[in-house]
Amino acid sequence: MISRLIKIIYIVTIIMIAVNSNLSAQDNLSRQLKYADNLYDSELFFDAVTEYKRLIYFDRYREYTHEANFKIGMSYKFAGKYDNAISYFRKSEISARNDEEVYESKIQIVRCNILRRTTNNAQSLLDDLNADNRFSSRSNDINYWRGWAFMMADDWQNAAAVFTKLDPEHPLKKLANKVENEKYSVTFAKVISYILPGSGQIYTGHYLSGIMSLGWNALLGYLTINAFVEDRVFDGLVIGNLLWLRFYRGNYENAGKFAVNENIKIANDAYRFLKNNYAGDKP
Repeated sequence: MISRLIKIIYIVTIIMIAVNSNLSAQDNLSRQLKYADNLYDSELFFDAVTEYKRLIYFDRYREYTHEANFKIGMSYKFAGKYDNAISYFRKSEISARNDEEVYESKIQIVRCNILRRTTNNAQSLLDDLNADNRFSSRSNDINYWRGWAFMMADDWQNAAAVFTKLDPEHPLKKLANKVENEKYSVTFAKVISYILPGSGQIYTGHYLSGIMSLGWNALLGYLTINAFVEDRVFDGLVIGNLLWLRFYRGNYENAGKFAVNENIKIANDAYRFLKNNYAGDKP
């Protein structure tokens, strides 16, 4: 009887030690998470990454794996390390405990692709999310980030179309339309320069360059024609081929470059506005 009682006491003691040890370990993990979170909240992202990785290493039961991987991804994202961020968001997706966590991990991968302008990847992932019945209630959010993907790819027309579906008065729809309307047509700039040298430069606001281009082409054209009229064929060929054609070709090529450069300025102004003044969610 005494022997049996001793065995029971021994077993209970072992169980209590194991339980206390497990509770102590979990308490240590909880403190480690809090410490890593404090570093993250203080924007010490690389230090936070180290502590979250330490947490994952000691978390035998994977209780904090999703949260740690997600915060590592966010830390890398804030630091501009988008490839690393995507890698850890994928890990957080795998360790997700519910559909909400899966969605948040997936949408962060989309947002990283938007930021690094791998637009095709972002659109493909958004298509997958849209086709997943688990996220049917998230269609507006999916379309919102689709619009952002188009904007960051400098496709303002498609961006406006997407934001219109969300709200015809959506501020990003208005911005996209404004940018699209302000942008110059590269094709039109070249075509009118074919017809009248210098007109493409004037169309894009480069008046001095346009007037000079028109003047040079008019002068060289006159000299070329005059040389042929006076039977100075060699002079006409030299002036026409070496000078006039060179200036004429440079005229419409420059018109196209000016249009492209002006469009880049217009888009960059819009991106600065989004960064500094837009109050909604950003990638």
